[in-house]
Amino acid sequence: MSELTFEQMLEESLKTIHTGEVVEGTVIDVKPEEIVLNIGYKSDGILTRNEYTNEPNVDLTTVVKPGDTMEVKVLKVNDGEGQVLLTYKRLAADRGNKRIEEAFNNKEVLTAKVSQVLEGGLSVVVDEVRIFIPASLVSDVYEKDLSKYAGQEIQFVISEYNPKRRRYIGDRKQLLVAEKAEKQQKLLESIHVGDVVEGTVKNVTDFGAFIDIGGADGLLHISEMSWGRVENPKKVFKVGDTVKTFIKDINGSKIALSLKFEDENPWKDAAVKFAVGNEVTGKVARMTDFGAFVELEPGVDALLHVSQISKEHIEKPSDVLKVGDEVTAKVVDFNEADKKISLSVKAMFAPEPKEAAQEASAEDDEDVASVDIDAVIASEEQ
Repeated sequence: MSELTFEQMLEESLKTIHTGEVVEGTVIDVKPEEIVLNIGYKSDGILTRNEYTNEPNVDLTTVVKPGDTMEVKVLKVNDGEGQVLLTYKRLAADRGNKRIEEAFNNKEVLTAKVSQVLEGGLSVVVDEVRIFIPASLVSDVYEKDLSKYAGQEIQFVISEYNPKRRRYIGDRKQLLVAEKAEKQQKLLESIHVGDVVEGTVKNVTDFGAFIDIGGADGLLHISEMSWGRVENPKKVFKVGDTVKTFIKDINGSKIALSLKFEDENPWKDAAVKFAVGNEVTGKVARMTDFGAFVELEPGVDALLHVSQISKEHIEKPSDVLKVGDEVTAKVVDFNEADKKISLSVKAMFAPEPKEAAQEASAEDDEDVASVDIDAVIASEEQ
C-alpha cells in the first residue's frame, strides 16, 4: 500500500464545495474592493465589492476586518484562475426575500434609509432587497420635489410583492393617512367651539388659509381673518406661519377658525366713539354711484352719501373723492344693531338762513337711511 504525499493528505482533509452552496468563511485579508476568506477549501474565496452589496462605492475595509466570520454563497468553484468566487449580497437577498414576504403577509411596518431619490419615487434597501416607493405613495400630499428624503430613514409597508419579476413596492402614504386619521379623531374629541388654538399655516388660497392645529386642518376663511377687510389672504399669510386662532365652528371633521376675537371687536366701543354728532376721520375704502364707504377703523365702515359729500351739488362721488382719500365728517346716524353708520361732510358747516329750508327739503328727497349697507357689501363681495 503506497503512502500518500503530504499534498495529497492535505487535499483530502479539505472539504469539497459546490456552486450555490452556503459556506462559512473567515476573513484573512481586506481591500477596499475585495475580501479574501478562508472557507476550508484548497483555494481561498474571493468576495468582490459588487457581490458584497448593492450600495455603490462602499469601502470594504470599513465593514469587515481580518478574523471576522461570515456566511457566503459559492458563485463559482473555479473562476479559471483557481479562485473561488463568492457572493454575500445574493445570499442576503435570498434571506431578504423571505423577510419581505413575511412583512407583506403580516402588513409589517418596515424602516429603512432612502438610498436613492429617483425621478418617479424613492428607492430603499432592506436586507439587500431593493424596494421602490412610487412618488404617489411617498406622502399623503403631492410633493413635486422628493430630494429632501435623500438619506432619511422612513417607515413603510409592502403593498406589492412579486419575487418572480423582482417587483417590490413600498407604501408610506397609507401609514401617514392612518396616523393623521387617528390624530384627527383624538383632536376632535378634545376641542370645543370657542377654544383658542395655535397652529401652522399649511396652505393659502384665494378664499382662506388651511391651518394644522395639531392633528387636523382648520379653515380660516378670508372673512374671519380680520375685523377689517382683507383683499388677498396671500398677502397676509404664508406657509409655515404660526397663527393663534379660536374655533368658531365644528361640523363633523370640518373645523372653522377665526381671528375675530371679541375683545378686539371694533364695534364694542363704537357707540361712544361714533355717537351721533361726533366728528370723525377716516379713509375712503370703496366707491359706489351713490356714495363712498369710509373706513373709520378696521372693521368699521361708514357711508358718506353723495348728497352729504359737499355743500355744493355733486353728480358722482368720484368727481371729488377717490379710494385712499382722508375724510373728516360728522356722524349723522348710528345703528349699532345693524352696524350702520352714516356720515355727512355738509353737516360740518352751519347752513345759511336762506339755505336751511332748502336743505331740509332736499334731505327729505334723498333718504340716506334707506341705503342698505349690508346688501351693498354683499353684492360687492359677490
